[in-house]
Amino acid sequence: MNQNRKTAAVVGVLFIIGTVAGGAGAAITKPMLGAPDYLVQLAANQFSVTLGALLTLVMAAACAGIGIALYPVLKKYNDGLALGAAGFRIMEGVLDIVGVIGLVLLLALAQAFVKAGAPSASYFQTLGALLIIGCDWVNTVAVLLTWCIGALMYYALFYQTRLVPRWLAGWGLVGCSVTIAGSLLGMFQVIAPWSTVQAVMNAPIALQEMVLAVWLIAKGFNLSAAASTSAKIAANELLSAARVAQ
Repeated sequence: MNQNRKTAAVVGVLFIIGTVAGGAGAAITKPMLGAPDYLVQLAANQFSVTLGALLTLVMAAACAGIGIALYPVLKKYNDGLALGAAGFRIMEGVLDIVGVIGLVLLLALAQAFVKAGAPSASYFQTLGALLIIGCDWVNTVAVLLTWCIGALMYYALFYQTRLVPRWLAGWGLVGCSVTIAGSLLGMFQVIAPWSTVQAVMNAPIALQEMVLAVWLIAKGFNLSAAASTSAKIAANELLSAARVAQ
């Protein structure tokens, strides 16, 4: 197995790890965060909250790893887009870590709340509400936007070079655009964070990335098609330059 084939397999595995870990982490923590007595729920389920935070950290590492692993392959075709894709996916990982910090702060607040006798009205509730709003903004706006901006860059390169089939790259471009639209709607409070509408808008790119992951593991990058496409683009650019010179 050559290096490019290994890289494709690694990227595919990272896609799966990131999606599974992130989905599992959200499934563990979101029901507690959405409960009316979320501070009591968090304090009573410290292990579950910690597990959810660890799974999110795994997702953060996988997301950053995708950008880093793709860079050596993509830079051969467009160094600017390759660097941008890697940078935004690393930013996504950093923002995931910020979300984890918010969750850990909520856990500490919840434990202090219970220790204080769970007062019905206090600054605990205010701080908790602010932390939840902050986590929602990080997770449903900032993380999704950085993820999709980076993904748009490598899907544009995939589509242009045919490193993966164009139907698969095109699906990624459309899915990212829909997710960005959902994030912007959430930013302007047109839809609620973690709402059914936003989940539906995120579904196309989530499914696409799992299909892409399987494709990369099974098939790898189509380097011959990419080389042919790059040669045609270079020839067209030389022809255009010659016409301008005339």
